[in-house]
Parts: sequence; structure tokens; C-alpha cells
Amino acid sequence: MTTLYGYFRSSAAYRVRIALNLKGLDYAQVPVNLVKGEQRFDANLARNPQGLVPVLETDEGVRLAQSLAICEYLDERHPEPALLPADAEGRARVRSLAQLVACEIHPLNNLKVLKYLVHELKLDDDAKLAWYRHWIAEGFTALEARLAGEAATGVFCHGDTPTLADLCLVPQVFNAERFECDLAPYSTIRRITERCRSLKAFAEAAPGEQPDAG
Repeated sequence: MTTLYGYFRSSAAYRVRIALNLKGLDYAQVPVNLVKGEQRFDANLARNPQGLVPVLETDEGVRLAQSLAICEYLDERHPEPALLPADAEGRARVRSLAQLVACEIHPLNNLKVLKYLVHELKLDDDAKLAWYRHWIAEGFTALEARLAGEAATGVFCHGDTPTLADLCLVPQVFNAERFECDLAPYSTIRRITERCRSLKAFAEAAPGEQPDAG
């Protein structure tokens, strides 16, 4: 049985859950509570010296970290439905959209950064929220411009089937909603997110549906 070590509100783990669901793969989940600091426990550091989630372990003995790498591994091992387009230009576009979220927006707003702002830099909650919302607005403004202005955008971020870009978009929107960011300016982002959430694979991957959500 494939095992996913993650946390219900982790954007990165959320991406992998969507990928596993889209591929129709069975997997067990082992929660790693980030709020309680379990990511720094010896067991998790042995799996991933970065002290991060997710980590995927397969019944073939493969252990992988980093959500985008995990999703591409799953796509190569289980090609249908494809998370990346067949053409080189399409693959590059999808990866660039995914990385805009996963490499530019998300790292500035993940839990360890927010904790550092509060505990080490002594920012109050208002300042922390201002930080979060600033980087969401900057990133989503660029992403919205691309999605709204590029012909390759379809029902989803790229064409009419979900891709790696959608796997990154939906968790980031979830977090933006959680921190009450103003999403009104981003009509294309909202449209695509709504369509994704109507799919079973996305709905079942949502944080509130996970065993550690309670």
C-alpha cells in the first residue's frame, strides 16, 4: 500500500492527494501534525531531513519528498489521466503555472514562515495577515493575468482536463480563503477553482475530508 505522510491543511500534501485521487490509486495516510511540531520529530526527519511534508512511500520501497516531484513521478508511473500535456510547449506552460504557485506564492506564506514572523520577528496578527495577503495579491494578480490572457487556458488552467497547474491552484485558493484574502479581482482563478472542486478527486482531497481534520 502506498503511504502518504502529510497534514490536512498542508498545501503541498493537498496537491499530492489530488494527484493520487485523479489516478485512482489507493493509499493510506499518516498524519504529521505541523502545528504540534511533529515534522521535527526524529521519525519524520528520517523520512525527510527538511522536516517537511508530504512524503510518499510506495510498496516498492520508493520514498519521495517535494510535492511537484511526487506528482510528476505518479504521472510517469500511472500515465492516465495525464497531469502534463503531450506537447513540449504545453508541458512547459503547465509547469510554469504550477511553479508560479508552488515556488513563488506558497513558500512566502507557509506555516514555518508565518511562525517565524510571529515568534522571532514579533509581528502581531494584523501584520502577519498583511504579509500573507500582500503576497497572495501579488501572486494571484500575475496568475490571473496569465490565465485570463493566454489562449491555452480552457475549462481548467490548461485546456479542458486538470493538470499539475490545477493541483497547485486549488490548495492555494483554499489557503487564501482561510486567511480571508479578497479574491474578487480574480474571476478566472475563481472559475477554474469552482470547476475543479466539482470533481470527486478534488472534493475528496479537500482538507476538511481528511482523517486528521477533526
